[in-house]
Amino acid sequence: MNKPFLTGLKGLFLTSLITTQTMAKAPASVPAANKAVVQASFDHWAAGTGSPFDLLEPTASWTIVGSSPLSRTYDSRQQFMDEVIKPFNARMKARLIPTVRGVYADGDTVVIFFDTNATAKDGQPYHNTYTWYFQMRQLRVANVISFFDTREFDEFWNRVQPQSPTLTHPLCCP
Repeated sequence: MNKPFLTGLKGLFLTSLITTQTMAKAPASVPAANKAVVQASFDHWAAGTGSPFDLLEPTASWTIVGSSPLSRTYDSRQQFMDEVIKPFNARMKARLIPTVRGVYADGDTVVIFFDTNATAKDGQPYHNTYTWYFQMRQLRVANVISFFDTREFDEFWNRVQPQSPTLTHPLCCP
């Protein structure tokens, strides 16, 4: 074989190897970026300076899984906020504070496993454990599937009647 042909093959092989490695790394950066933005939103929530709800696209759907009267799919951010979050906040004396156990990312999905603690308007504590599955699109949340202890939630929801909201930020800030 002639030397220019071998040199050309080496160049083709190296170009192919670099391109393959670069392409393999590019998708991995999307899950990492999604994970980072979600983790930051939970850090802000814990600090009282924001919440993961800030990441929801206006058209984001939110599905609550389980047998609660609130278990269903909400077709927009506004519908979910109006029918779940605002009435939830109206039952709270103090904001919900999350304690994240783990944030995991794979492809366009970020899974957040966390506990919450707060005080309801009747002075009783509210504790729950949640797992939220965020389907991300360009660092925004497009769809959510939410799991939590619906028995604990329903007991709180039925026990405490909503009052005019004093918490202005969803599940977060006074």
